Amino acid sequence: MPEGHTVHRTANEFNELFSGKPLEVVSPQGRFADSAKLISGRTLVSARAIGKQMFLVFDNDLTLRIHLGIYGKWNYHRLSSPDALLPEPVGQVRARFSNLSAAADLRGPTVCEVITQDEVAAVERRLGPDPLNPNPKNQEAERFIERVLKSRTSIGLQLMNQDVIAGIGNVYRAELLFRAGISPHVPGNSVPREQLQAIWDDSVKLLKVGVATGVMITRDELFKKRPKKADRYFTYKREGLPCRVCGTNISIELLAARKLYWCAGCQS
Repeated sequence: MPEGHTVHRTANEFNELFSGKPLEVVSPQGRFADSAKLISGRTLVSARAIGKQMFLVFDNDLTLRIHLGIYGKWNYHRLSSPDALLPEPVGQVRARFSNLSAAADLRGPTVCEVITQDEVAAVERRLGPDPLNPNPKNQEAERFIERVLKSRTSIGLQLMNQDVIAGIGNVYRAELLFRAGISPHVPGNSVPREQLQAIWDDSVKLLKVGVATGVMITRDELFKKRPKKADRYFTYKREGLPCRVCGTNISIELLAARKLYWCAGCQS
């Protein structure tokens, strides 16, 4: 499942290709056909992301909410000239978004629905704060901290809860906790506020690197490079290998049916 930086990159690309222009929306697969008619031909005002969800705002006060889930993905087509033709959709394309210069095909999303402004507001209230979105006067960080401190649920589980913090997935969960030196099993409400603030600040830093590079990199010395996937992380998918810091073998276990990677030496 794409983590938050990928969805923000998609929103940026949508704004570059389609914002401020009428957008044709069709459903080659047919499952989205009726909803597509509600927004097709309307001008896309903006695309924006909150965590793993993207919102396409149209000029008729309707919004398309998209959550890729595990299987969803995008394919883009850019036309080389005004006379060029778009390729025919291939496979189960839930929705195609196009104008005279480009098209984007959406396949397999968990959520693809047209909703009203009130419904958008309800989704935003439910979702946790997104480290990549504005944080005036540290309000979003405080919202994250308060949600963590309300529960004894382990910090490892809370970081995966999109109602606590939006956009963090399994990779960033493992790496943020390692960088903070915190065991994933510590109850959230026992983590000091200053450590939670540090986790928030680090998530802002790491997700911005992800947006800029298009990949997840969590080792500071590699931020400006394009390292191999096996070199990008401290713990993720390094089970049984020695910790890059202390030499303890990286542990793996299942936590709420998801693989959890951590270092018992550095995160004691």
